[in-house]
Amino acid sequence: MKRSGRCLAVATTVAAMAMSLAACGGGSSDSSADGTVTIRVQAWKGGGAEPANVAEINKAFEKANPKIKVDFEYITANDTYTQKLQPELLGGKAGDVIMVDTDRMKKWGASGYLADLSGEPWASQIAPDAKQFAQADGKTLAMPMELIGIGLYANMDLLKKAGIAEVPADWPTFLADLAKVKKAGIDPISLPDKGAWTGSSVFQAAGSTLVYQKNKQWDADFLAGKTSFDPDWKEPLEQLKTLEDKGYLNWKNELGIDEWSQGAQDFSAGKSAFWYQGAWMVSNVKKAGFPVSFAPWPGGAAGTKPNSMLFSGTMWAVNSQSEQGDAARKYVKFWSQNENLAKYLEAEHAESPFTGGTTPQSTETKVFTTAFTDGRYRILPSDSWYAGAAETATGSKIQAYLLGKASAAQTLKDIQTAASAK
Repeated sequence: MKRSGRCLAVATTVAAMAMSLAACGGGSSDSSADGTVTIRVQAWKGGGAEPANVAEINKAFEKANPKIKVDFEYITANDTYTQKLQPELLGGKAGDVIMVDTDRMKKWGASGYLADLSGEPWASQIAPDAKQFAQADGKTLAMPMELIGIGLYANMDLLKKAGIAEVPADWPTFLADLAKVKKAGIDPISLPDKGAWTGSSVFQAAGSTLVYQKNKQWDADFLAGKTSFDPDWKEPLEQLKTLEDKGYLNWKNELGIDEWSQGAQDFSAGKSAFWYQGAWMVSNVKKAGFPVSFAPWPGGAAGTKPNSMLFSGTMWAVNSQSEQGDAARKYVKFWSQNENLAKYLEAEHAESPFTGGTTPQSTETKVFTTAFTDGRYRILPSDSWYAGAAETATGSKIQAYLLGKASAAQTLKDIQTAASAK
């Protein structure tokens, strides 16, 4: 990576770079004569189609902390966010508080851009299952804001027309329900996969039940070389193909539909009985006006209950170069408090990442949350073998499989290679 800029001229190592950048100062340096300071907060939530109650929480923070003002900047997610923040961090110009996920936390933390928050009062309250996603090298570098579900959406009006009263809980029932809605003249299911996300995610969701109910320690066993994708993940992979074999969808068509835009619009327009996406879309889908249910992928054998699949989602980190570090830490601490974080969780339809935290309840996510509270859940290993590069490669390999360009055995071998890459 090419580096440039006045502050980097003397930096020859990552550690030295972080110290040098700290001298440059990050975020906002605004400070008025009466001691009021302004912190700049950057995030991919809080604007666009996902306001997520961020403005309300920021307003409450300013009311509770009248000497601190929040200059909030919404930036489009994914590549746009990274492409903007990366050079700003490098140049010492990023916000005082920045939104991260586990992948970005690890990369930016390793470069010295993130402050060590291990001593903050909320750090010891992170739920044991969520803690590893907010830490690197033994340090807590971010405050987890949520554990958010990814699963199956059902249009309950369309299911009712086909004589179905509740969302399916196992694979045989799911196939039977798909047959019923198809017979009723309804498009059974939509799994748009233009970006190679949906196929990979459904594969993971099916494995959350089929793989992890047999072996909760599968991730540790895989990393230790004690198990492999073939044959453990063969059935999750084959479930994807079964949907086409039985005539419930056409993967060639699905690979031409964007999962983040057109796919959401089509389901909200009532074009299919089932759809697959994250819980962050529940609030938007509700606006369509029909009753919706969000549930775990029903991948198990007849009579079994499925595991929910969760993603360690958004987190707040403090820029190590911030000139308003104390104010930035107060902002993060405010978000960690139950009464404030609950507003975000309610909008996201997510679970609390804190021990004793408040998880808002809703009719739409009742089935999914029940699985979570019953202990039937698995969190995506986005901190290890399913980090960003492996997720992307897995999605691409599954697309090839669904188009008939690779066998199941070769696909599982390719996924194993991607998951094993260092």
